Amino acid sequence: MSELEVLTVELGSRSYPIYIGDGLLLDQGLLKKHIVGDQVMVVTNETIAPLYLNQFIENFSPDIEVKLVILPDGERYKTLEYLDDIYSALLENRCNRQVTLIALGGGVIGDMTGFAAASYQRGVNFIQVPTTLLSQVDSSVGGKTGVNHRLGKNMIGAFYQPKCVLIDTSVLSSLPERELSAGLAEVIKYGAICDLVFFEWLEKNMAKLLLKDVDALRYAIKISCEEKAIVVAKDEKESGIRATLNYGHTFGHAIESHMGYGVWLHGEAVSVGMCLAAKMSVEQKTLSYEDYLRIESLCRLAQLPTEKPVDMTASDFLRYMQVDKKNTSTSIRLVLLDAIGKAVIFDCADHDLISAVIT
Repeated sequence: MSELEVLTVELGSRSYPIYIGDGLLLDQGLLKKHIVGDQVMVVTNETIAPLYLNQFIENFSPDIEVKLVILPDGERYKTLEYLDDIYSALLENRCNRQVTLIALGGGVIGDMTGFAAASYQRGVNFIQVPTTLLSQVDSSVGGKTGVNHRLGKNMIGAFYQPKCVLIDTSVLSSLPERELSAGLAEVIKYGAICDLVFFEWLEKNMAKLLLKDVDALRYAIKISCEEKAIVVAKDEKESGIRATLNYGHTFGHAIESHMGYGVWLHGEAVSVGMCLAAKMSVEQKTLSYEDYLRIESLCRLAQLPTEKPVDMTASDFLRYMQVDKKNTSTSIRLVLLDAIGKAVIFDCADHDLISAVIT
């Protein structure tokens, strides 16, 4: 087992640790101090369960009653219908307010488990144990929870913080290449919006990351979590600076919604969204064309798409972007760049500006 690293999301009395290390799924000592009571419900999916579930739960102490919910795998199951499976299991097993929910899986499992915890009996404890790169570097940290609606992504949810995040880097050895690349989109995002030095490191080390070099992955995860923890501590509920973490996401969510949840992976859609937002930054004369090319090139190095779906029009984008939850009453809120490492909020009331970068 590698040396344990511990970061902290500073939120006063609700602060919590992010544990990063190899083999942490087997270290129940870390989890035990964050479990209240003697009831635990582990929520996972049909892909992760055969890989890691048994070894994860067999190390719980005998005095802990462990119940399981195994959901189908995929973004298209991130719905109220499948969320109800978690509620039903909690009620059928007579779980009380001292139950601790544990999300063992990627972003979908983490978001759904967190929302179930936020709403079951008006709030119970939960722990994030992310098993994909995307969930380790982004969705497990910061307390955004929820489900999709057919009219928009993540439209139903709550801000609700976990008691801890446990990141076992060894689980990435089984991560498919496409999922790895999708996670790298969120890693690239941190460099693009707030850390030029990290962006330059990614340009030099992308090949190592794609080969799952242990040290490179651990470093990328640590820096990404550090960057997000700083932003969340300053702006937990996205009233200001936290909105910059949505760089590429307004365009990207439109792609996911239009194409059908799960057809494009979240990171794939965000990659295209980052390129479109960078292109729009050039059009607004805030970003140099050279920096736009660097962003596009890094996404390609990560084996990510950089062009929108061929059959998706500007009007298709706008239909979904106009109902994005970050918007103001009169504008579509976008995150653009002044430079690599410096994001800015841009409230766009002129839809022609958006259409121009899409067509």
